[in-house]
Amino acid sequence: MKPSPPEFEKDNASPMAQRFRGFLPVVVDVETGGFNCARDALLEVAAVTLTMDSNGLIIPEQTLEFHVDPFEGANIEQSALDFTGIDLDSETRLAIPEEMAMTELLQGIRRAVRQQGCTRAVMVGHNAHFDLGFVNAAIERCDIKRNPFHPFSCFDTATLSGLAYGHTVLAKTCQLAGIEFSNSAAHSAAYDAEKTAELFCNIVNRWHNLGGWPPPL
Repeated sequence: MKPSPPEFEKDNASPMAQRFRGFLPVVVDVETGGFNCARDALLEVAAVTLTMDSNGLIIPEQTLEFHVDPFEGANIEQSALDFTGIDLDSETRLAIPEEMAMTELLQGIRRAVRQQGCTRAVMVGHNAHFDLGFVNAAIERCDIKRNPFHPFSCFDTATLSGLAYGHTVLAKTCQLAGIEFSNSAAHSAAYDAEKTAELFCNIVNRWHNLGGWPPPL
């Protein structure tokens, strides 16, 4: 027996809104100066918006990415820079102030939410609460009033990939899912967000093709 569709209160909602109860999944990755979202710098942020094709499968649509100047007084651990390979003094980094980056990022996400007929965004990330914490902290620092993301709910691809592939490391799970992954390109916000988006779509569409909601057309 195929599952019944989830209830959704809005008549004539778009297929994407019907699929995720009015939410648009937006895949986010951040690169930071440490693990503490209250005191450590946000150095890169990227988001991948998703859309749905005519077969009811979700696919990546657009990548938004920004290199970010550390906020005043931000802490930056050298170990974090060594891990990400970020050179704060590089002339090619083209970083912009945090407020500008967050404003442009959220404008793009709100636009995608409207275009997909959804009411709000929900964050997707690999260990998603880490990314959500840094995004919410930056939004608060910048005094941005209209946060398109649900304040605490998210989709965590580390958890989902543990269920679907028995592994939780992004690089290994992508390999198991047949998604090309370059360790040398990893730890850039845009690259990791795009690979996480591919993984999320892979898992959701795999469930769809196995007969989960929505049933295959």
